[in-house]
Parts: sequence; structure tokens; C-alpha cells
Amino acid sequence: MKISRKFLGLAVCALAFVAMGAQAAGIDVSGFVAAHGEVFAGLGMLAMAGEIDLKAVNLGLEKIEANLKAMSEKAEGEFRTLGKVSEDTKSALEKMGTDQREFADRLVKLEQQKSAQNDLPKQDDGYGEQFVKSAELAAFVKADARGRVRMDLKNTVTNTIGNTFSERRPGIVEGAFRLFTIEDLLTKIPTSQPSIEWVRENVFTNAAADTAEGAQKPQSSITFTPGTMPVSTVAHWIKISRQLAMDNAALAAYINRRMVYGVNLRVENQLLVGNGVAPNINGLLNAGNFTAHGYTAATLTAAGLANNRFDLIGVAMGDAALADYPADTVILNTGDWWKLRLAKDSQGRYLLGDPGSAAVPQLFGASVVASNAMTAGQVWIGNLAQAATLWIREGVTVEMSDSDENNFQLNLITIRAERRVALTVEKPAAARYGALVPA
Repeated sequence: MKISRKFLGLAVCALAFVAMGAQAAGIDVSGFVAAHGEVFAGLGMLAMAGEIDLKAVNLGLEKIEANLKAMSEKAEGEFRTLGKVSEDTKSALEKMGTDQREFADRLVKLEQQKSAQNDLPKQDDGYGEQFVKSAELAAFVKADARGRVRMDLKNTVTNTIGNTFSERRPGIVEGAFRLFTIEDLLTKIPTSQPSIEWVRENVFTNAAADTAEGAQKPQSSITFTPGTMPVSTVAHWIKISRQLAMDNAALAAYINRRMVYGVNLRVENQLLVGNGVAPNINGLLNAGNFTAHGYTAATLTAAGLANNRFDLIGVAMGDAALADYPADTVILNTGDWWKLRLAKDSQGRYLLGDPGSAAVPQLFGASVVASNAMTAGQVWIGNLAQAATLWIREGVTVEMSDSDENNFQLNLITIRAERRVALTVEKPAAARYGALVPA
């Protein structure tokens, strides 16, 4: 039931009548009138808008009307008879003022709730609603249900967050972005070829010796193994609406950035764990690209070493140095690095520096590279600059087109990001790899 204008008018008249009688009796009713003014101003606006349909509000107004009528009659009678209004009547009027202020507060809250509901962002249509509203379905029905209806809603990014609010955090709250480290440590060489061919030293027999004058000089021998590595293409794509690209430049730019990041993330992973089977990159951890450190728990004990991460890394680095390939890099899984970082001695002191200090990620003088791409529980030790080369055929390129599939009809744009690289490991002897805590 909605509040009638007649009801509002009666209540307002009663309020005015009481106010006149109270003022004639010398009672300060400014607060009381102000309280009722808020009540009826709010009710008037809400009633005109047709927004009130609450039983509690209606009952409150009926109570207002009854109280105002009774108090007006009492105040008028006392003033005619006694020339003043009694203290009881004054107290009652003041209490009414307090009650009406509370009622006004309730109305204000109702208005605020209604306003908040109006400001809520419109819910996006689900797949079913989108299908029912689609132009494809309309055309299908118009053609007497002939043909087919096809809608590809997967991976199409539209401006579904484009609603405007009074306050908004600037920019876009980004997801995770990994800090890439492996590629920066590799020797990089540009290439214009679709594949890389190289010759790897297999066995070098050094027969160099002191010889007497006129005597036969010794002959050394070297054998080689040829290798070929095709350039790998790492790519992905996504669709966005043309409206998003034109109306929300910041979001479109962010998507472009994510596309570049996605390509580089894949390259970072492949540089370590790529299996080398075309079109995959031949990663550092692939068989044949390293020398196994060969230690077990028993051999470490026999050598007088503890079977822990520190001793294993130290002995493997010593072996690399003995082979004339002094290691300058240790690659660990991020979780394994933090186990080392949190290691303590028997007195509870941190081995790699107090938590308040900025400990340089180093072990035995070699830089530690902590990467989520590294296999957990394993360790790679070596000299990246000597062991491998990263060949750059093409850097990351980002292209956009509306001429993909039915993009032109649907006002969509396909964004594609890709790069072309190859990794060759010329010196497997320059790297040691195996379990961080061997069995």
C-alpha cells in the first residue's frame, strides 16, 4: 500500500497546528519542527517517487497523526483555560520530538538503502542469457529453425567491468608476475636461420709431452659430435571486443602486457625443463645437456660429508672446478632456496644471515638463481655462459587483427603474441645436475 497525499496532508496540518499552539505558549519547538520536517520531507519525496510500500512506515505515520491530534487538543485547551501549557504537556511534546527524530533516522536509512541498491553494478548475463539474446539465435528462428546456431563465448574478453562508480582504485590490480632470471644469465646471439647447427667436442685426448730434439712428437686427438637444433616458436592468442580496445585503453594495454608475459613465462620454463622434442626447446635439464653429479647418501658419507643441501652443492662445485669448468651459478627451486635461507645452527642462529639483513643469494661464491621453473628437490650447478647459448630468431611481437574467423562480423579482435628462440648446450661437462638430497 502506498502513502496517499491526503494522509500526508493531514499529518502536516496536525504538525503545523501543534507547532502554532506550542509557540504561543512560549515553548521552544524548533528542534521538534525540524525533526518533523525531515520526516515529512523524506516521506514526501519517497511517496512522490512511489518507492514506499512498507507497513511499518504506514503504522508510524498513523501514530504520528494520532499523537499530534491529541497533543494539539490538549495544548489548545490548557492555553485557553490556564493561559499556559502544563509541564507534563511540555515533556510530552519534547518526547515526541525525540521519537520523530528517531523515525526520521529510520527513513533516511531507507533512502540510503534504496540508493545503494540503485548504484549496484548490473549483473552480467550468463551463457544462457547471452545465447537467448544473441543475433545468431534470432536469425536461426527467422529462418524457420534451419541451419545452426554457434556462439563461441570462451576466451573472449569484453568490457564487463566498465561500470563507473564514484570512487575507483586507479589502474588495474595485477596478478602474479614472475621475475625472469635464467635468460639474463645466458649468452645470447641473434640468428636469421630457422635452425642452429653446431659441432660439440666429444673427446679430447691431450698427448702433449716434452720431447727430445729430433724425436717424434706425440699426436693428440679430438673427436666431435655435430648437433642441430630447430628454432622454436612460442606463441598464444586471445580475443577481445573491439569496444574494449577502443573504450578502455588501459585494460587493452594490460592485456597486451599479459600476452608478452605469457610468452616469456613459457620460454623461462622451457629453458630448464623443455624436452627438446620439436617444437619444444631443448632445456638445460634435458638428458645429454648436463653431467650427473653422481652422489648418493652412501658416497657422501664415505667422503666424510653430510647428506645435506650445503655439502652436496659444495662438493658438486668442487668437481666442476676439478674439470676446469668452475661454476658461477646455482639454480634451485624457489622453495628449496628458502629452506637453505632458513637453515640454523645448533644454537638457532641463521646460517645465511639474520632475517633483518639483506642476504645476497650466494653459496660458496656462486650466485643462486631461485626459479619456480626449476624442478623441486634438484639442483643445477655450472657456468651458464660456457655451457649454453640462447639464439634469438625473433623477439616478442604482438599483433592484432579483426580478420580472424568471424571477428569482423562479431566486432572482435584477435591478439597474438609470439617469439622464436633456440637453446643449444655445447658443453654438458660445464654443468652438474642431480638430487639436492640424494637417497
